[in-house]
Amino acid sequence: MRFIALLVWFITALWGLYMLAVWLIENDATRQDRAASRLPLPVILSHVTLALTGLVVWVLYLLMDRPALAWASVGILVAIASLGFTMFARWIPVYRTPLAVAGPQEQLLPIKEIPAEGNFPLVIVVAHGTFAVSTLVLVVLTALGFGGS
Repeated sequence: MRFIALLVWFITALWGLYMLAVWLIENDATRQDRAASRLPLPVILSHVTLALTGLVVWVLYLLMDRPALAWASVGILVAIASLGFTMFARWIPVYRTPLAVAGPQEQLLPIKEIPAEGNFPLVIVVAHGTFAVSTLVLVVLTALGFGGS
């Protein structure tokens, strides 16, 4: 189970890095008509840094088989999940915002562009979150001693 947790965590990280790349590409600060991002940069960077740190700690656990490293990974994952849920909650209104509003003569009214995170594909967001929860469950079960060593 510990190696399945590693694989799931790695896939989760890849999808997260994909969303980070989309956010960085779409978050063009030089464009004045761009809507401001609802995802604060410190939260994003903390989430990514903790996720990569936690992955390294998990690999060290796999190499050294120290229970303290497994529990450290659980603690790091809880912090990662808290930041991830915060970003998800701030992303939902962006995803649900219509791109344009029809006027009385059925013409589309111009509105500000959507924020950078509005370009995240829904399937990637859902997959990232689902795999993140799976990672947390697998790491906790491994730390508790389920699944053998």
